[in-house]
Amino acid sequence: MKKTIRQTLITSVILMTLLLAAHAAHAASRIKDIVNVEGVRDNMLVGYGLVVGLNNTGDTLKTGHFTKQSLQAMLNRLGVKPTNDGLDAKNVAAVMVTASLPPFSRQGARIDVTVSALGDADSLLGGTLLVTPILGADGEVYAVAQGQLAVGGFATKGDAETVIKGVPTSGRIANGAIVEREIAFNLDGLNLVKLNLRNPDFTTARRIAQAVNAFLGTAAAKAMDLSTVTIEVPQAYRNDTVNLLTDLEQLRVEPDQMARVVIDEQTGTIVMGENVRISTVAIAQGSLTIRITETAQVSQPGPFAEVGETTTVARTDIQVQEDEDKRLTVLQTGVTLQEMVNGLNALGIGPRDMITILQAVKSAGALQAEIQVM
Repeated sequence: MKKTIRQTLITSVILMTLLLAAHAAHAASRIKDIVNVEGVRDNMLVGYGLVVGLNNTGDTLKTGHFTKQSLQAMLNRLGVKPTNDGLDAKNVAAVMVTASLPPFSRQGARIDVTVSALGDADSLLGGTLLVTPILGADGEVYAVAQGQLAVGGFATKGDAETVIKGVPTSGRIANGAIVEREIAFNLDGLNLVKLNLRNPDFTTARRIAQAVNAFLGTAAAKAMDLSTVTIEVPQAYRNDTVNLLTDLEQLRVEPDQMARVVIDEQTGTIVMGENVRISTVAIAQGSLTIRITETAQVSQPGPFAEVGETTTVARTDIQVQEDEDKRLTVLQTGVTLQEMVNGLNALGIGPRDMITILQAVKSAGALQAEIQVM
């Protein structure tokens, strides 16, 4: 009997240990999910081109001067000399072509491009992008795009009604550009690697440095500030930075979270972190509603009256509603986010009224968090 009880206790302890370990692992995040490696980044590309083959939904060439000039220049390069009277179709549209060049993209690789109308085109559905050089910020051509557009929306109209779904003036070409120029970056030759935190925080930066040093067994990592952790490449990883980053990015670190309240006043959205705390404060919320209704009534003389005329008489109805049943709600010091939300919900407060209350509590010095208004 004692042996059975002992085995049961041992099994229970093991299960509790595994559950606690799983919870801790679940709370922590991999380093690769919370940092970026300096130098390993995308590069924005942009270009100007023409889309042809539209079903009478392109730019109006009579008013779109840049579209007409671009079409003439393109035809001239192809040996065609068009006249001004011959360029009056609406099958061509001037577009801007944008793309993101991934890091370490090699010549011949393909990337996706997004095509957006620049003129007064109604739709790019069914169009084909002609050869378009895509430039970087330095003015150099890094890719060339061409292909059939995939447009998610459409537009159709008649004499009395127009139906538009989505955005028909923007489309995408999957693998529509070929990389022509590479961006040189020698990652393996680095002696110092910098990790940039996606959510800057001093505590998280120090935890990353501690986790890296514990793995490498040396003080190679150092938190420089709240957003940067520098790592001196150890001798065992010299000229092999890829393996170093592969080993380090799987380490788990529990990111710290600032006490912050994010407010979007346009949509009435409120997002609060779990570390938000409230000092002792009393909250009451009430509203005064005045409703004025104007109802016009017709006044006219009797059936056989010799004098009088029919006229309109205004009738005004004013109703005043004041929420007198609202009560003060006291929030004690150090209450959690859930307790604060429950207390405000008990007053029947909507999101927009809650925004005003949170700002007032912050002004009173009782909200121990940062308010960020979007």
